[in-house]
This record gives sequence, C-alpha cells and structure tokens, in this order.
Amino acid sequence: MYIPIEDLTKNLVDLLNIPSPTGNSKTAVEYVEKLFRDLDIRTRITTKGALIATIPGKDDSKSITLSAHVDTLGAMVKEIKGNGRLKITQLGGYVMNTVEGEHVVIETNDGTKYTGTMMITKASSHVHGEETKSTERNTNNMEIRIDENVNSTEGVEKLGIQVGDFISFDPRVKVTDSGYIKSRHLDDKAGVISVIGIARYLVENKITPAYTTNFFISTYEEVGHGASASIPQNTFEFIAVDMAAPGEGQTSDEFSVTICAKDSSGPYDLDVKRRLVNLCKENNINYKIDIYPYYGSDGSAALRSGYDFKVGLIGPGVDASHSFERTHKDAIVETIKLGITYINSF
Repeated sequence: MYIPIEDLTKNLVDLLNIPSPTGNSKTAVEYVEKLFRDLDIRTRITTKGALIATIPGKDDSKSITLSAHVDTLGAMVKEIKGNGRLKITQLGGYVMNTVEGEHVVIETNDGTKYTGTMMITKASSHVHGEETKSTERNTNNMEIRIDENVNSTEGVEKLGIQVGDFISFDPRVKVTDSGYIKSRHLDDKAGVISVIGIARYLVENKITPAYTTNFFISTYEEVGHGASASIPQNTFEFIAVDMAAPGEGQTSDEFSVTICAKDSSGPYDLDVKRRLVNLCKENNINYKIDIYPYYGSDGSAALRSGYDFKVGLIGPGVDASHSFERTHKDAIVETIKLGITYINSF
C-alpha cells in the first residue's frame, strides 16, 4: 500500500501555517476543501462552517463517516489594558505556561493583522527579581505585547483592535531529516491530513467503497461541539480521526496508529474497536490501544448529541499534546493505512 507521505507532509506544513483558532477557521477549511476538490471529490459547507466531502459508494442507502477537526487552540482579546497591552480569554484547554513567550497574530474585525508576544506581566527579572519566577502563569498575570508603538487603551483602539478579536499562536513548524514533525496544532491537523491521505488513496486507486463514505472536517471540536450537528443522515458508523496522546502510563507512541478504547466521555463501541484491532493484525499495521482520562473527540460530541450510530476513535500519536507537539511521519502513514483498510472492510 503506497502512501505519498512526502506530498502529504507538504500539505500538512501548509495547513499548520494557516491560523485556525476555534471560531475563525474559514481559511483553513477553504484550503482543505481545495485538496478534496483537486481529487474531484464533491464537497459542501454546513451552516456552522464544517466541511463535508463525499465519495459515493456502491450502496448509497447507508454511509460511513470519518471526521477530523481543523480548529485549534487560540485566544481572543478580552480586555485592552491601560498600558497598551492585551488581556486574553482562552480558546480551548491549554496551560498558560505552554504559550509564554510565544509569538502571536491579532486579527482585527476588518482582517488587519498585527504581531505580538505572549508575556507574563512581570517578565523582566532585572526589574522584578524573584517575582518573574514566582508569578503564577494565568490569564490575569499574562498579557500580549503588541509590536506597535502603543502604550494606552486609546492607542490600541486606533489600530482597530477590539475586544473579541481572534489571536493565533505561531505554530513554529519544523520537519526533521529523521521524519519528525514538530509544530503546534498537530491536534488535529495531522488527523485532517490523514483523512486527506485516505481519500486520495481511494481516488487514485479507483476504489469505489461499499458504502457512501463521508469525510467530515469540523470547526468547533476544541470547544466541545464540533460534530454535534450536520453529520450525514444515513451514517451508521462514525470514526473520529484525532491525535493520540503518548506519555507516562500510556501505550501510544509517535510511530503507530492508536485505537482509543475509552476517553472522558466513556468507552467507544466495542464491535468497532475489535474490528479495528483485527484489521491492524491482519494487515501488519502498527497499532496501539489506549485510554485517555482527560480527552474528548468529535465522536464524543456526536454521541452526546444523540446520534444513533457506532463510534470509534483512531489517530496518530502526538507527543506533548496541547503543548509543544510532535509526531512522526510513520504515525500518519499507519493511520492512513488503517483508515483505508477500514473503509475497504465492508
């Protein structure tokens, strides 16, 4: 099974470099939509801004749907401070010390973009001494220093920056010679590119799936309601493709596809899990099985919304999730292989 991982890695780098904090992901959706359209796969955009790409199957009376989410962690302007700096409100669940010192982009309501840096309020140890070390990293004690000559609320407002403007973090994408991909927001852009790889394989190998197959790219997963609506009506099985989380006490790694048995929303469908495991064994796909106590997915959102279908969760291992993330090309390849094998198993 040939997977064009170098081409897909280039697509991933492009996608990672497109800011898409939850609520402001239209440009990233347009990029992904073009990738599907380049494969002559029909697409549509839902009212909430999600993307659905569909490959007709031999049997159109039922569908399977694979999802991934293009929205990422980020922030919004909460307050313009009297010193000309910005207080933020978070988009998604991350610890503030993981964004300390990060370069950011503030996008105004008319699309103008300004750069800045996320700082603690007492950043200089030469000024504040031990307080620089001891200051708690939270939204009350951190601020954005804008790269413009402003030192007052009025000065910032003259730039066009307002409360509610979106803030994105520099992903700092790096692909190493050893095959690692380092970047913010591999959760879940590595999953999105895995889905593109699955679709590309079907098209390029002229495979018509047994059942109509949908690829659902959601835009609000990081705040819990990404796949809560608009999933194609005839779906009877739903596979969320989202990052796996290696770490202490976990089986996941950066080289395999992980099949999630349970997360904070409860266990995933047992029949689907067993079938995915057997497909990996029968087809020499490198896999792990894992459980995540502090994790939810588009599958979780769909189940909470009352959809009546079986749900599974797979994805490439991403080290240091919601922090300084890293994966390996091998994990994306194995995820694509399992997705292809799953679709062809019906």
